[in-house]
Parts: sequence; C-alpha cells; structure tokens
Amino acid sequence: MDVLDEIQSFLGCPTPDAWLQAATQDLHTLLIDHAHCEQKAAATAMSLMYRYPNHHELLIRMSRLAREELIHFEQVLTLMRKRGMEYQHLSASRYASGLRDQVSKQEPQRLIDVLIVGAFVEARSCERFAKLAPLLDEELQKFYLSLLKSEGRHYQDYLKLAERYAQADISQRVAEFRLLEQQLIEAEDDQLRFHSGTPRSVAA
Repeated sequence: MDVLDEIQSFLGCPTPDAWLQAATQDLHTLLIDHAHCEQKAAATAMSLMYRYPNHHELLIRMSRLAREELIHFEQVLTLMRKRGMEYQHLSASRYASGLRDQVSKQEPQRLIDVLIVGAFVEARSCERFAKLAPLLDEELQKFYLSLLKSEGRHYQDYLKLAERYAQADISQRVAEFRLLEQQLIEAEDDQLRFHSGTPRSVAA
C-alpha cells in the first residue's frame, strides 16, 4: 500500500466533489489559504519543539517538517506572485479549531491528541493535493503532485510520534478524531478554505 492509499484508508471520507468544484473556481482564495496553511504547519511544528524539549525524536522530526513547510510557503508565494496575486490575511476555517477543541487539556494525553490532529491535517492536505492536481493547469498540477511525498511523510511522522509517546493503543482515539474530521469536511461552510467543508453557495 503506498502512502496515498494509506491516507485514503486513514481518512473517514473523500473530499466532496462540490468542494473541488468551488476550489477550482476560486484559485485566488485557495492559494492564499494554502500559503497560510503552510505557514501555520511550520508554526505548529516549532511550537511542539518548544513545548516538549525532552522528546528527542519529536525534535528531529518537527525540525525537518518545519523547514519543509516553510519551503512550501515560499513556493506558494512565488506561484502567486507570478499570477499577479497578493498574499493577504484570511479568516481561518472551522476545521483546525474544530479539531483542536477536542484536544485534551491534560498531559500526556494532550500531546497524543495534538499529534493525532496533526496526522489528520496532513493526511487531508495530501488527499486534496491529489484530488485537485488533475483539475488544475500544468504548473499548479506539477506543484501539487510534487507535494504528495513530503505531505504524506508528515502524516506518517505525526502518527508514528503519537503511537510512540502514547505507549498504548491509540486506535480508539484516532477513530474519535476521524469521525470529527469527517463531520467537518462533509459539513457546509460559509467560505472556501483549503480545509473547509463545501461553501454553501456551491452546496446549494
């Protein structure tokens, strides 16, 4: 099983076709939010490094992940500039906050939950890159396909770290977050974001 097949089995649902339709019709918003996502992913990795300095494997994996995410951030900005698009602030989608709301406040479960959430975010990113690529122009298609390997590895890194630091079976907790993630993806959203549900204007 390759990593994309693994990810499709890990996620509770595929990206709805209506979201793909909305995304391809508004590449400006999609690319701005994609840049935000890469920036936030790097920040999340750095935050984990500062919060858990005694977790050696976490430090190594998150350091590499943060560097890769910042490179992706720069690449998205370059693509946007070539297309005459300005980088700007966007409000966040419900997706990340919806997942984070279920993270335990108590250690060590908090760390395990944060890592599981990271695995779902990276898995969904990878799945959407693969779904979007055939629908985009040649330049964006090539770029999104180039991200599959690293994003797939990021998903695996988060999940492996969760399993390591839990020192116990995490399948039940993963299943709980899988159901929540599916609900967030299949729900309607007010606006298009890279990890949003389908915008209401399209769903309607």
